[in-house]
Amino acid sequence: MRITVVGTGYVGLVTGTCLAETGNEVVCVDIDQEKVAKMKNGVVPIYEPHLDVLFERNIKAGRLTFTTSLTDGLNHGDIIFLALPTPEDEDGSADLSYVLGVATEIGKQITDYKVIVDKSTVPVGTADKVRETIAENARAEFDVVSNPEFLREGFAVDDFLKPERIIVGSSSIRATKLMEKLYSPYVRSGNPIIVMDERSAELTKYAANSFLATKITFMNEIANFCEMVGADVDKVRVGMGTDSRIGKRFLFPGIGYGGSCFPKDVKALQKSGRNEGYEFQILDSVISVNSQQKTVLLPKIKDYFNGNLQDKTIAVWGLAFKPETDDVREAPAIDMMKGLLQQGATLQVFDPEAMPNIKKQFGDDLTYASSMYDALGGADALLICTEWSIFRTPNYTKIKNALAQPVIFDGRNLYDIAEMESEGFTYISIGRKEVIN
Repeated sequence: MRITVVGTGYVGLVTGTCLAETGNEVVCVDIDQEKVAKMKNGVVPIYEPHLDVLFERNIKAGRLTFTTSLTDGLNHGDIIFLALPTPEDEDGSADLSYVLGVATEIGKQITDYKVIVDKSTVPVGTADKVRETIAENARAEFDVVSNPEFLREGFAVDDFLKPERIIVGSSSIRATKLMEKLYSPYVRSGNPIIVMDERSAELTKYAANSFLATKITFMNEIANFCEMVGADVDKVRVGMGTDSRIGKRFLFPGIGYGGSCFPKDVKALQKSGRNEGYEFQILDSVISVNSQQKTVLLPKIKDYFNGNLQDKTIAVWGLAFKPETDDVREAPAIDMMKGLLQQGATLQVFDPEAMPNIKKQFGDDLTYASSMYDALGGADALLICTEWSIFRTPNYTKIKNALAQPVIFDGRNLYDIAEMESEGFTYISIGRKEVIN
């Protein structure tokens, strides 16, 4: 099939590459000339595990090409995916200007039947707006489909190639059949393609992300309460997770959620509710608690150093909002580092992939280390903000030898309490007993 993907961010590039992997002819469109030039030369502009292999293979095979011309893209594709940014507006709503701007051009340019697919995460009713915008100028037939993505950064390729489910929001039998044909190679094991109306499909994405954000935030509140009453959140988590009605996933406490999806989607659903005169009281609490949780370790660090961080150096491991990505949008590490810098601390940081993106925000305010152990040199404490696998089983002797004093503040609960005690660390984590040595 002939596919066009407009927008080459995380969603667009993964979508285009994975669709090419099953034999489709895919053209990806982006207005960034420098980015398109790099992609034409085989350079993947984002870090996403396994994407580079598929990317290179499909470029060589001629199934994946790139252009800055929307006209060329529209002439190529029978199905047009809109994978455009929907940034958070000042009032918390999703900014649809990119989506509707392209929809206007689609209406002016299409000359034969097209299926226009909203792949971006968009508020309820966006498919109707896109349809109306295209119809203002269109002289050819078209259908608009809502097809929300459920890709986890760090696992996006696997999630696309082996989806748990595919949601297709469409009131058109013709468009639905094309979408089912397109996605049939990805659901051969029997996972469902679920067809519903466009508005239900749009809301499904927001509801899923908001529920997961709520689950994370609830567990963080339980962790905070564990500290007050002397309970161990790890034991509580295991006890809860074995209940099949609850499940084991998204019960790990830490310093809050971040990324491009959860924060924006929760706020957008909250704003959509208010637009309809409905208050999502649970989401109000989720947003408030998560904001506070991002810096929950800051007062503990200040207390340990008797309220004075002016002459202290803190090593920071992990800057991305989660492991296996270079995405730092809404990353808790950013809030923690801003708080520490405001208190006068010096920061030596390391992340396997995210340091270039962090440097765009912080510049020379941070010292960027070449390795996790280099970041420790002479530091007064180690702060862990992201649970990269390489941090899980470190050389404790190296850590102690490098730090001025063996102190770890762990925002992701990577280490065993008993082991930290036996290794002689002062170890302060989330929702668990503090180890003071």
